[in-house]
Amino acid sequence: MDVKTAFLNGELDEEIYMEQLVNFVSKGHERKVCKLKRSIYGLKQSSRQWYLRFHQAVMSYGFQMVEENHCVYIKRDKDKYVLLSLYVDDILLAGNCKEYVLAIKKWLSSNFEMKDMGEAAYILGVKITRNRSKKLLALSQETYIRKVLERFNMADCKPIVKELDNMKNVKISYQKAKISVLTCAPKLHKNLII
Repeated sequence: MDVKTAFLNGELDEEIYMEQLVNFVSKGHERKVCKLKRSIYGLKQSSRQWYLRFHQAVMSYGFQMVEENHCVYIKRDKDKYVLLSLYVDDILLAGNCKEYVLAIKKWLSSNFEMKDMGEAAYILGVKITRNRSKKLLALSQETYIRKVLERFNMADCKPIVKELDNMKNVKISYQKAKISVLTCAPKLHKNLII
């Protein structure tokens, strides 16, 4: 989901004044300035004020912030849960119950002007692939890796297969608002070499 004009949602903690805009100068008051009532784009405080407004809203709705990453939140209701990740004005939602995710989307849209971008295929350059029948979710940075290889003139390098003893199948365990990764069973990974 995308928050439209996210930075305009922030409320200012201090008095901030700005000059009148060039084409909107009030006649007879040319030397006066404007006192801002809300955050606007271009202020150093805008992103922080937007985050504080968003944080307050989701926490009041029952989300818990993940301590290891203050832009990740989790909300639980019995056996249902939703993970919410905020990156500037983009929100990624993931959950185990479609109706619960839709209810969260509806709540978000009632609090902020939002655009539902549909099911995520890419987020921050990471490709998301799903296989619902097998209950699998895959994340890939192949496109990014190819760009890096091309940038360093290594696009023709040869991959090798190497087993990493400490890497296992990843299972996620949810305990309160903390997310921990548990490991089991070895897996193969490719390393890029020259």
